[in-house]
Amino acid sequence: MAKDFYETLGVPRNATEAEIKAAYRKLALKFHPDRNSGNKEAEERFKEGNSAYEALSDPKRRQLYDQYGEAGLSGAGAGVGPGGFGGFGGFRSADASEIFGDIFENFFSEMGGGGGRPRSRRGHDLKYEISISLEDAYHGAQQPLEYERIETCASCRGSGAKPGTGLKRCSGCRGSGRVQYSQGFFSMSQTCPTCGGAGQIIETPCKECRGAGSMRKKHKLTVRIPVGIYEGATLRISGEGEAGARGGAPGDLFIEVRLNSHSKFEREEDDLIYHQRISFPQAALGCTLVVPTLADARAKIKLPPGVQHGALFRIQGKGMPKMRGRGFGDILVRVSVEVPKELTQKQRELLEEFAKSLDGPLDIPAFDEPDKADAPKEDVGIFKKFFGGN
Repeated sequence: MAKDFYETLGVPRNATEAEIKAAYRKLALKFHPDRNSGNKEAEERFKEGNSAYEALSDPKRRQLYDQYGEAGLSGAGAGVGPGGFGGFGGFRSADASEIFGDIFENFFSEMGGGGGRPRSRRGHDLKYEISISLEDAYHGAQQPLEYERIETCASCRGSGAKPGTGLKRCSGCRGSGRVQYSQGFFSMSQTCPTCGGAGQIIETPCKECRGAGSMRKKHKLTVRIPVGIYEGATLRISGEGEAGARGGAPGDLFIEVRLNSHSKFEREEDDLIYHQRISFPQAALGCTLVVPTLADARAKIKLPPGVQHGALFRIQGKGMPKMRGRGFGDILVRVSVEVPKELTQKQRELLEEFAKSLDGPLDIPAFDEPDKADAPKEDVGIFKKFFGGN
């Protein structure tokens, strides 16, 4: 019993021409013999799809089929007839190109083009990491770097052939770099396996690179560190990556910057944090601090009397230079009040006398004994008051 062509393609009888074409395209790609080598069932499904599309893609033939069935097509001409596989069953080449052209065009473009010689290929990018000091980030620097990369062979200049010898045209692809295979309707192109797509054969390979045209070598470079660069910044140096193939442009070198820890400063964006320890008398009476900077100079800051532990003071314009703008960040001086762990007898007597002058008790009740905490809140915690405890 003859199969219904609409059922074969999986479309309704009122399907549009576009729906019929899309359905056939899906079926043909799924059951094509090149994809199902030796699968008789797939080959049969492919032939049935050819016959169905041959009948329904042409408006006149479709009208005959709708009126008289498959018998109405016997006198309508068109190729090999139902199920014909040679010549794609009477299929028009224009139709085939329209259905499959975009698929194979994309496929072959990824392989390097339709039938011409493969294009040159850009070299690979490289990425390295360097560590610099905070001073280098402040002033800028010239950082030497040594790394390995693929370079064009200097002896053969990338040809792969021994200097003084030439290349001959590949007999497999006749110099095109690609070979073409045909089976029925389909025509496929791929890189020539003989010459690897070069279109030429090396008769006498270069001794330096052994015919590769490139080789791995150590390369030295001086990297310019811009002023104010920050942790994790990436520098791009154009053309310092690996050499390209077949005359292609070289890749780029990407350098990720890491900052070493500093003995005096912590960096927070464009600001520098400096920790300064002071004594209790300095905190109580006030003092002047001399603070180092990265500008090979020092800055002074005056602390007022009664400064508390953890207080923060700002010295404007003495921090890091701004990488993407003008000016500088600030230095933030964080004060830590130190309490001496050991006292001489004289120091203890003086401190006790000082404590008595404040009219406060030396023995402070524990906070978990509220019934004994008779002293007012302002008298509790003399040391906390003057030594900055919480």
